[in-house]
Amino acid sequence: MKMLFFECEPWQETLFRKAFTKNQLFFSPHPLTQNTIPQNHLDAEIISIFTCSCINPNILNHFPNLKFLITRSTGYDHVDLSELKKRTIAFAYIPHYADRSVAEYTFALIFNLARKINLAIKVSQEHSHSIDVLRGFDLWGKTIGVIGTGNIGSNVIRIAHCIGMKTIAFDVKQNDILIKECGTNYLSLEKLLQNADIISIHVPLNEKTFHLINKKNISLIKIGAYLINTARGGIIDTDALIEALQKNIIAGAALDVLEEECLTHDPSRLLSQSHPDEKRLKIALENNYLLNHPNVIITPHNAFNSKEALERLTRETIAEIEKFKKGNG
Repeated sequence: MKMLFFECEPWQETLFRKAFTKNQLFFSPHPLTQNTIPQNHLDAEIISIFTCSCINPNILNHFPNLKFLITRSTGYDHVDLSELKKRTIAFAYIPHYADRSVAEYTFALIFNLARKINLAIKVSQEHSHSIDVLRGFDLWGKTIGVIGTGNIGSNVIRIAHCIGMKTIAFDVKQNDILIKECGTNYLSLEKLLQNADIISIHVPLNEKTFHLINKKNISLIKIGAYLINTARGGIIDTDALIEALQKNIIAGAALDVLEEECLTHDPSRLLSQSHPDEKRLKIALENNYLLNHPNVIITPHNAFNSKEALERLTRETIAEIEKFKKGNG
């Protein structure tokens, strides 16, 4: 079979080549977009992507022989699943490879906000001895509200419980183990926003969670609370977030994901369009505002990015492809 791998690092390419010695392979470090379609490999049967490759009908039209698409990620909001189904293209994703990694990163962001570590590093580099601007707050005794208590959210709650935080949660399905072991209290989303000192988001992005935090409910957030998002950018309405910062409803935010983050990290993708979408352009500009806000920490979708997590991701991707090949051999 001919396989194409996008957003692929050199060490991953080595492992994929070792695993699929009898197949025709193509590798690209770039996302799969209209501008990066490999014209000499349109007969590909298997394509592997990461989060900045947006799979839509226009992309799929170029690959008439495609039989299997796999995204090396937990989320799959960048893939048009209904279109894959219409074309009878099999699909897979890797759901649990970074559960612990993302939870640990979430707390790295929380500690950073609480103790102003980024600013402390800057003060030290400037040889300043004024530490009054660095005064933070203890996490012990504070309340963390976790939106989504799947594997990642559950790990966040366990870490919070271990350092003496009170835990509240919102989810369509309660986790009885968290209630028993961590004393977690499940509340409505509105009550969680009103009572949490720190709000951390861990739900997938879909029709029900798109702009889950929006202009209607962001004003309910406890004054002075902090908002953390290591899930997907579209769960928070960027307009609402900026309004909450400007009105001092929230004291700050730590965001590993943004709406239209791929355009923010690579503006040339927006400039390459003959008629850029006005809404996407507006969000990209708003993201620049957030990047320069003194009370906002932004990292480049990095929570998954640990050595162990990526090794698990690559192994599981190989296993999923092998499973598909055996079923279609």
